[in-house]
Order: sequence, then C-alpha cells, then structure tokens
Amino acid sequence: MESSRIHLFISGLVQGVFFRAHTQEIAQRLGLVGWVRNLDDGRVEVIAEGREIELQKLIDWCWQGPPGARVDDVEIIYEEPTNEYRGFEIKYSRW
Repeated sequence: MESSRIHLFISGLVQGVFFRAHTQEIAQRLGLVGWVRNLDDGRVEVIAEGREIELQKLIDWCWQGPPGARVDDVEIIYEEPTNEYRGFEIKYSRW
C-alpha cells in the first residue's frame, strides 16, 4: 500500500466544538495515522497519512466538521509521508 500525507489547517469556529475528538474518530475509522491539535490562533492543525482515497474522505469531513462547528477554510498541503506514526492521536498544546 502506497501511503500519502496531508497537512491541514482548518479555520472558522473549530475550537470548543469537539473538532479534535471527532477528527480522531473519523481518522481512526478510515485507517489513517497522524495527529490533530488546536493552534493558539484558533485554527485546528491535522497531519494524516494513509491511502489517498481515505485522506480525501478526511478532507471532505473537515470541510463540514462536527455539530456546532463552522468551517470557513481548509488549507491543504500535500507532503511526502514519513511513516513515523502508528496511530492517530490528539496533541494537546503547551498553552
């Protein structure tokens, strides 16, 4: 299986609405690895690796988000996979 990698920055009303927990659940269900975290500027950041078709499903979901979220933009950066992740985790900020 050839792996791909996406780096996402999601903006809008995406913090305080369980965006990270739902992203983790969706990514795990899709068999993706990586992480999600809140940024101090109000955005959510995601790095995910896996099959392209599953990554696209995650991107599509991020445009909608969980109930209570309002997604204004999803910046997508395609990167080379590092294959360093074994699961999909929530990273908690230091602030």
